[in-house]
Amino acid sequence: MNEIRLAGPSVTDLVTRARNGDQQAWDALVERYAPLIWSICRGHRLADADAGDVARRVWLQLVRHVDQVRDPAALAGWLATTTRRECLRAPHALPAEPELFAAERHAALREALLTLPPRCQELIALLIQDPPDARISATLGIPVGDIGPTRRRCLDQLRRVRNDHYETIKNNHYQTTGM
Repeated sequence: MNEIRLAGPSVTDLVTRARNGDQQAWDALVERYAPLIWSICRGHRLADADAGDVARRVWLQLVRHVDQVRDPAALAGWLATTTRRECLRAPHALPAEPELFAAERHAALREALLTLPPRCQELIALLIQDPPDARISATLGIPVGDIGPTRRRCLDQLRRVRNDHYETIKNNHYQTTGM
C-alpha cells in the first residue's frame, strides 16, 4: 500500500487522470489542496489579491509540470514548497509567522503517514475509523494482543517522522526570515 485514501480518490489517481486531461481530476486536486496553499499564503501575511496571484502561479506551475511529478503521493509537499517560494517572491509579503497552520500540518501528517511501512499505514488508517480490535485483527491478520504494541511502534515512528519534518520546516523558516 503506497498511499492512504483518507477521503475520495487517491492523489495518485487524481494526478494520473489530470495528466490525461480529466477536468474533474483537476477540480478535485484544487478542492483538496487549495486550503493548503491559502494557509501558507496567510502564514506569509499576503493580502487577498497577492495570495490569489500566488495560488494562480502555483496551479499554473503544476499544470505545466504535472507530467514531471515523479511521486504523486508527495504532491502536498511539492505544492507547499512551491507556494512558500512563490510567497517569498510576492511583492507585498510580510514576514511569515513561525507556526504551521492547520492545512499545512494536515498535509505534513499525510506525507509522514506515507513514509511509514505499508503495515503501519494500514493499521493507522484502520485506527482512524476506530473499529473493534477483532476487526483490526481480522483485517490485518495479526493477533489481537499484538495490536497495542504494533500501534505504539507505528505511532512512535510517525511521531519521529513528523517531528523531523517540523524541525526541517522550522529551520527553513529561520533561514529564510533570519529569525
